[in-house]
Amino acid sequence: DGFIGRTLRLRLGELGHDEVANLTRATSPEAWGAALAAADVVFHLAGVNRPKDPAEFSTGNADLTAQLCGELAVAGRRAALVLTSSTQVDLNNAYGRSKCEAEAHVRHYAKTTGARACVLRLPNVFGKWARPHYNSAVSTFCHNIARGLPITIHDAAAPLRLVHVDTVVEAMLALLPPSLVTGSVDVAPVYETTVGEVAAMLHEFADSRRTLAIPRVGAGFARALYSTYVSYLPPDAFAYELVGHEDSRGAFSEMLRTSDSGQFSYFSAHPGVTRGGHYHHTKTEKFLVVHGRARFGFRHILTGERHVIDVEGTIPRVVEAVPGWAHNITNTGDNEMVVLLWANEAFDPQRPDAVASTT
Repeated sequence: DGFIGRTLRLRLGELGHDEVANLTRATSPEAWGAALAAADVVFHLAGVNRPKDPAEFSTGNADLTAQLCGELAVAGRRAALVLTSSTQVDLNNAYGRSKCEAEAHVRHYAKTTGARACVLRLPNVFGKWARPHYNSAVSTFCHNIARGLPITIHDAAAPLRLVHVDTVVEAMLALLPPSLVTGSVDVAPVYETTVGEVAAMLHEFADSRRTLAIPRVGAGFARALYSTYVSYLPPDAFAYELVGHEDSRGAFSEMLRTSDSGQFSYFSAHPGVTRGGHYHHTKTEKFLVVHGRARFGFRHILTGERHVIDVEGTIPRVVEAVPGWAHNITNTGDNEMVVLLWANEAFDPQRPDAVASTT
């Protein structure tokens, strides 16, 4: 029922593994024994990392793993075993020592029974569904910032080694027999960052709703952290308002600005209305009419060559505005025209790169 366990159970179900026994703290000893006696593979995710009494490290990590391995050995099925351990086994603290002992029990189980057994040593794991205000600064920061609450940072330069929960679970799925090998397996990628950097990125994500400027979130750590942050939004914050501009021609709103890939917006026009009437030196634009009927007019600034394109909202077709060609768009239909617009650069009022010209 823990953070990683819930995600693993979901992915196993998605992949068609419908014979999964879920053992939790509430499982009775009888059910526990019956499940282990019938198991082909065991993912051991249970453990203690925030005890009220330090002695719980031994009972919840080392002793529990010893009991698990003992019952699997008695069952005689040589069930494959995967243990989630911690990179803290290299540290001389109570938690690390208890995890080190747990690993030793797993290796002993594999050696004495011939079963395949694997250890995953994990750094801090983050992602959706982690419990805030527990043992993850990332989940706590996400929860608070998504609700406009303050966060506490004791040392902004403190290093963080993070791995995303989906990466962990996919590594586990890759160990399902017959792929499982005895030994230790590294999970990658592991992201190297700091507490302060994580907090700054999360604040930037939150501010993007106001500024409409989204950082690069399509790959790597930024992608994983942005996904995590959004998962902590409360349902009443799933939507947010945009600034609308409306005049006699129709409406216009910016939706999103990127750091290096332009901006997205939309506009509408009433029947018979023409919008545009300018050219760009370097800016390019893509137009997609999603509702209504439109005519695009083009005129080459130097040669005077003209070109016309008619489009219907029922037929997806992108029209490109080319530098050096004056262009406009006219609503030639009887209803409101709605157009999506992408420009390859964010609008800069100091350098708009839009020169008025007839088409």
